[in-house]
Amino acid sequence: MKTLLLTEATNFLKMHPEVVRRRAKSGKLPGAKLGKCWVFILDDLVEYIRSQYSSPRQALRVVSEKEVNNATLQAR
Repeated sequence: MKTLLLTEATNFLKMHPEVVRRRAKSGKLPGAKLGKCWVFILDDLVEYIRSQYSSPRQALRVVSEKEVNNATLQAR
């Protein structure tokens, strides 16, 4: 199990340290404050990122060829 300190977690998540700290403190981001340091488990951060993805239905909308042609004609 790989653990990350706050600065390592912020680099991994590409987020500002204060945002990571606030989300961890509120429980939105998995992490623990051990003494004065925040500690994060890498696998938990990966799962957090995955949980932020849109559902497949939201991320991908299949459009019929007829809808594409209609949209193209309307744009002209």
